[in-house]
Amino acid sequence: MIKKCLFPVAGYGTRFLPATKAMPKEILPIVNKPLVQYGVEEAAEAGIHEFGFVTGRGKRAIEDHFDMSYELEHQIAGSGKEGLLTSIRELIDHNTFAFTRQVEMKGLGHAILSGRNLIGDNPFAVVLADDFCIGPAEGEDGVLAQMVKLYNQFRCSIVAIEEVPEDETHKYGVIAGESMKDGLYRITDMIEKPAPEDAPSNLAIIGRYILTPDIFDILERTPAGKNGEIQITDALLEQAKNGCVLAYQFKGQRFDCGSIDGFVEATNYVYENIYKKQK
Repeated sequence: MIKKCLFPVAGYGTRFLPATKAMPKEILPIVNKPLVQYGVEEAAEAGIHEFGFVTGRGKRAIEDHFDMSYELEHQIAGSGKEGLLTSIRELIDHNTFAFTRQVEMKGLGHAILSGRNLIGDNPFAVVLADDFCIGPAEGEDGVLAQMVKLYNQFRCSIVAIEEVPEDETHKYGVIAGESMKDGLYRITDMIEKPAPEDAPSNLAIIGRYILTPDIFDILERTPAGKNGEIQITDALLEQAKNGCVLAYQFKGQRFDCGSIDGFVEATNYVYENIYKKQK
């Protein structure tokens, strides 16, 4: 079973400056809840209860968010505002949270490798909080829960994919694969941020992964690739050539909250479809 989930959250969030000058981008709220909390809730819904965060300088607010705030809770105890903390209190009470630092920003592959001490020799999920995902319908499995079920069947690394416009392939890792069944591919090639003319398809990897623990040894010997960074796609391609890596075209909707347009779109969606219904 997948019991652990890693959150690489050390990035600077430069596209949201000046808002992210002193506040982690992962703490930016989608209506009234931080972006990173949605990712943790998605993983908890998938049956995961051990969370590791690869942080960096200036990210202390993430650690504080997943901790008790005795002064605040004392101040609002017995008031109507006490219920506003229910969702985060439930996460704190029923899950564990651990933190380590990525000292240098050397790519997603390096960030995942930096979390090895939190994961150990276990298969694990990776969530990039920038990608805010909504399940296909209320009561149905979220994206990570869908992937966990696939892992329980195939026992190999899995990446979530979606179709993107051909002129946007340069923003993503892009896969080529052999179709196993509708929406599921066995990966034969992966290219990090290819130009449209070099892309093997328009199937792009988004920020949901399930990885087997041998990925750490592969990352340790993976040389720096595009932009001088250690790319997770390079390590996954080695896994795919020597074994099996699957790509899953998930059911649901994804918002790119690493961009301002996607963040605003996600905020509007949550306000209209989730927040207003809960009031």
